Amino acid sequence: MSEFRIHHDVNELLSLLRVHGGEGAEVYIDLLQKNRTPYVTTTVSAHGAKVKIAEFSRTPEDFLKKYDELKSKNTRHLDSLVYLLSKLTEDKETLQYLQQNAKERAELAGNAATSGSTNFSIPLSTSKISLQELEELRKQLGSVTASSSVQQPLELTRKILRDKQNKKNSGQPIPVFPPWVYDRPALIGDFLIGTSLSTDTTVPIGTLPLASQESMIVEDLLYILIGVDGRYITAQPLVGRQNRAFSVDPNLDLSIKELVTRILPVASSYSAVTRFIEEKSSFEYGQVNHALAAAMRTLIKEYMILITQLEHLQRQGLLSLQKLWFYIQPTMRTLEILASLATSVDKGECLGGSTLSLLHDKTFNYTGDSQAQELCLYLTKAASVPYFEILEKWIYRGIINDPYSEFMVEEHELQKEKIQEDYNDKYWDQRYTVVQQQIPSFLQKMADKILSTGKYLNVVRECGRDVTCPVAKEVIYTLKERAYVEQIEKAYNYASKVLLDFLMEEKGLVAHLR
Repeated sequence: MSEFRIHHDVNELLSLLRVHGGEGAEVYIDLLQKNRTPYVTTTVSAHGAKVKIAEFSRTPEDFLKKYDELKSKNTRHLDSLVYLLSKLTEDKETLQYLQQNAKERAELAGNAATSGSTNFSIPLSTSKISLQELEELRKQLGSVTASSSVQQPLELTRKILRDKQNKKNSGQPIPVFPPWVYDRPALIGDFLIGTSLSTDTTVPIGTLPLASQESMIVEDLLYILIGVDGRYITAQPLVGRQNRAFSVDPNLDLSIKELVTRILPVASSYSAVTRFIEEKSSFEYGQVNHALAAAMRTLIKEYMILITQLEHLQRQGLLSLQKLWFYIQPTMRTLEILASLATSVDKGECLGGSTLSLLHDKTFNYTGDSQAQELCLYLTKAASVPYFEILEKWIYRGIINDPYSEFMVEEHELQKEKIQEDYNDKYWDQRYTVVQQQIPSFLQKMADKILSTGKYLNVVRECGRDVTCPVAKEVIYTLKERAYVEQIEKAYNYASKVLLDFLMEEKGLVAHLR
């Protein structure tokens, strides 16, 4: 954290707590700077802090529910905040002060509300509300509450993203898919609810012998596993962001039904991943999500090959329900991870750098599970390619090519006519800024140097010189941070040297200072 950020945060905290007089902000700022450590909150320490706060809280269930909700949205610095709060629970003096401060602020807010409502009068009425009116009011409030929690339509989400990106790139609007892409649900590959394509008469499965029931259900499952309803197993309509549920014929033999319920989560995961791929392939969601969706599509193709091979066995009469359960085991874990990632990206509304942060954190969390970590590593590498291409142009040439607003550095169009009269660095400070949300967690430590590297090269380019870093190498995602640090350090050193040489030799900086 920079010195300026510490000053800003301390002053804002003192203002929120209404602390006046005393030793002042400088004492706390000096204390924080002397006690800074490179400590990183680990998964173990975060879990311990979460348990401690839950034990301290009056409503532990609400706290844990809120924590899980924020965690699923990949909220930045959540574990660090929880760790800080757990430390506060141990400090009785600070807790007492915060409680007193909260009480005083509540009283001030109450007094302000009372004084502000002195001119507001409520008409007196002696009539009582009837039961019918009460029920009507309850229904209206219920409908309002339900409508506020409903997920907004995908079409509206795409429009909001498109308008935001077109506003930034006024000269070059982003492309869009034609309407028929979204109007034809059969193109998606997911279940078509309410459209029965089968014209065959369905024989009641309870009247069939056990071997025939198994044969019919295996055929149904092969359809269900690729997003097509069967005769005796059908998909249920989606409710919000919930996972896909299925309806199984109640007359099915219990022993067969037990195995069917074990296999159906694979179809549910497939449905979630397929919807994610189709949704995030739209232009509005950015190149990182496009790359992630393409990598997932490659894995889904492998999955479809497996289902094709199983269907071939079934046609030869060699596939029983037990064999299907055995063959599907390795794929079940893969699809479960893909569905979990898709849900997390969707809930967190992640784009660009925030998507990479989520993937990186998930990859680290699977330490100890080599297969899961290898899968996440493959997805993160694929998704990071377009982001690193933008990064390379910035740190090696000082150019930003970011049509979907995914990069950590944002460029602003500013007028520079007054630079000749007004000699300050305001123009360069405001033209390029860091977008915290778009900094991948694995590049957080190097964010300031990345910003400065591109700025230095851009200054030289603005003065008419084309610069290209001679030590430029392709940046590839890896779990070892040293690879990023070394490449960014080399680019930073080159950019600093080029700018200094340009100012000292070509522009005669020393002579100007004299």
